[in-house]
Amino acid sequence: MNAIGIKKSLPISEENSLIQFETERPVPKGQDLLIKIKVIGMNPVDYKVRQRSVQNQELDSPKILGWDAVGIVEAVGDKVTLFKTGDEVFYAGDITRPGSNAEYQLVDERIVGKKPNTISDAEAAVMPLTSLTAWEVLFDRLKLTPGEGKGKTILIISGAGGVGSIATQLAKKLTNLTVIATASRPESRLWCQNMGADHVVNHHNLIEEVHALGINTVNYILNFSGTSDHWKNIIELIDPQGHICTIAESPDNHINIGSFKSKSITLSYELMYTRSMYQTKDMIEQHHILNKIATMLENNEIKSTLNSTLTGFTTANLKEAHQKLESGKTIGKIAITF
Repeated sequence: MNAIGIKKSLPISEENSLIQFETERPVPKGQDLLIKIKVIGMNPVDYKVRQRSVQNQELDSPKILGWDAVGIVEAVGDKVTLFKTGDEVFYAGDITRPGSNAEYQLVDERIVGKKPNTISDAEAAVMPLTSLTAWEVLFDRLKLTPGEGKGKTILIISGAGGVGSIATQLAKKLTNLTVIATASRPESRLWCQNMGADHVVNHHNLIEEVHALGINTVNYILNFSGTSDHWKNIIELIDPQGHICTIAESPDNHINIGSFKSKSITLSYELMYTRSMYQTKDMIEQHHILNKIATMLENNEIKSTLNSTLTGFTTANLKEAHQKLESGKTIGKIAITF
């Protein structure tokens, strides 16, 4: 099968930063599905793994990246019960296994969902990773209950990004929280408004703009930005006994975590890959979450965050997508069709 991967971590401008190669088509066993991939979705994790994972020596065999896809079940392992050959599926995969930048991929059925049938493959392919992350943030980490939140406020930092876009929609649709999203450029502010944010504030003037809304502190803060400058503002804006959830690097690299003490702040981390990495007992929850997301998309309760599509599974298109993501200015999500 045809695949694209890395043998060494290189700048995306380098000719061999991503290389095309042929490899054996994998064979499904146990609870694995063999998926024939139709469209992939791009995420910041793609370039981060490319930059960091193979720094000291060159691999003998390329590492396949990619963590969002739509495809068709080509074959199933002997313990599969949730899917059958021919099913259309979408998923974010497992970071410890070969990724979706290939014609075929093995994925455990417990982290795969039924592809929503009322939207395009590209619109569906960009949704799994960010939807799983946003859902787990809201309902597993913050432990919100659908329908609750009246009179409370949530601040979503990096509201126009992939995770921020779907977190805004889920918070508006499934809770009664007032949603504040951050964005600085006119086009990203408009995007956040279209995702349903009640208010959009500029993260470059965060505290002043939140206060200008008549809000002194917020009950929940979601940090979807890797920018360390936000942490001092986060600590100032969080409500006493408030809850912060981050997908970014550890805040103790940037601030004294002891500053959380006076407000009795709860801090949670979210990594969508935890369930698959550790084969947790509740790993199948990601199958259920993806099916809920598919139903919401089919019912027009939420919308795809697709913003651009590249046609053709080529190193040139993958490099273009990596470059766009590395710029930090991407709005919504990028898909690449096969």
